[in-house]
Amino acid sequence: MKISFENADKVNGLLTITVEEADYNEKVEKTLKDYRKKANIPGFRPGQAPLSLIKKQIGEHVKAEEIQKLVSDTIFNYLKENNIQFLGEPMPSAKQEEQDLSKPAPYTFVFDIAVAPEIKLELTDKDKLDYYEITVDDKLVDEQVDLFASRAGKYEQVEEYQAKDMLKGDMKELNADGSEKEGGIVKEGAVLMPEYIKVEDQKKLFDGVKRGEVVVFNPKKAYPDSEIEVSSMLGISKEQAANVDSDFAFHVLEITRYAKAAVNQELFDAIYGEGAVKDEADFRSKIAEGIANQLVSNSDFKLLQDLRAYCEKKVGKLVFPEEMLKRIMQKNVKDEKEVDEKFEASIEELKWHLIKEHLVKANEIKVSDDDVLDAARLQARIQFAQYGMNNLPDETVDNYAREMLKNRETLDGFVDRAVENKLVEAMKKVVKLKNKKVSLDDFNKMMEEDAKK
Repeated sequence: MKISFENADKVNGLLTITVEEADYNEKVEKTLKDYRKKANIPGFRPGQAPLSLIKKQIGEHVKAEEIQKLVSDTIFNYLKENNIQFLGEPMPSAKQEEQDLSKPAPYTFVFDIAVAPEIKLELTDKDKLDYYEITVDDKLVDEQVDLFASRAGKYEQVEEYQAKDMLKGDMKELNADGSEKEGGIVKEGAVLMPEYIKVEDQKKLFDGVKRGEVVVFNPKKAYPDSEIEVSSMLGISKEQAANVDSDFAFHVLEITRYAKAAVNQELFDAIYGEGAVKDEADFRSKIAEGIANQLVSNSDFKLLQDLRAYCEKKVGKLVFPEEMLKRIMQKNVKDEKEVDEKFEASIEELKWHLIKEHLVKANEIKVSDDDVLDAARLQARIQFAQYGMNNLPDETVDNYAREMLKNRETLDGFVDRAVENKLVEAMKKVVKLKNKKVSLDDFNKMMEEDAKK
């Protein structure tokens, strides 16, 4: 086999492979003999058909497959062994001449290679970046305490209606004079939340209503242009609801209110485990510590974004094999217009990808299976914390994390996250960081501004 590689320029390469019979013949023969052992061909005992017959039936197909595998392996091995960083995938060249595999070797295959531009970048303590440490103030702790209390709350029966309460009762259609309509619509056990009535004067009719009292209101006026809500409330079809414009008497039988849990030892034990928290001050301290730990990932993400912008500016403009990259993109999308629309954004992401790879290599960063699992564990804990589940056993978190990693797409995402986590930690030791304390509101505003750029 002969292999040659030449550069038309710094980012476009041409790889030529000439395949001789000796390069593939042994594997072809072995595949045919293995097939013969299992072949069940009429007129011959199983495994006893002549090899010449097997070659006549599938020889050309097997030969083509083996050559294809050989060429594919050769391309990637050559690029790897010769440290040629390529983008996308090798593509058949316009210089490729048609090869007739039914004729004797040699066969010549020519591929265009998109070569990655060289990254020249070195970071030291002379490079300075801001690091935003998000402060945990009383407002954040109060919000989390309120969230815990809300999630641990329960529904209670009360005597008098307040905003956001749920009413349950019987509804009866009325005549224009306010009397009960004979043969009219009756809905027993109707459920209503007046807070969500869209028209204010209809909503106010329920202010301060007590259990056992009757409220007269008009569903059609309460929910104009919403036949679905009227039909659901009255238990009738949308078509019937479209023709209902009567007042209804709502006899309130139950008033249900969601009450937050008291901030006491019972709540402390439910959130952090029995005896883990002594009093409310300790409870708030643990909440503040948990929030601070969660916010570190926000600060690190901001640092990564700023590192990207800083490095891209320092590297400057890179020359890419644009024509070749567009060919690769066109292979994976149906609409050429989509290639043009997404091309610039793809180049920007590719530039950052190459810079990131350069930094990972320069800082000898390696990611293990445990690093990927740690990234999944962190995400699992964040997700559980959103539902007030802060004291889960490590085994539960591990099991959830491992389940997430079973999905190939999710796994790739966590591998990227593990690489970025290690990169951020490495860069904290390389560049000079200027710590800046900032509130969460101000931090979020900064992130919103960054997103607009």
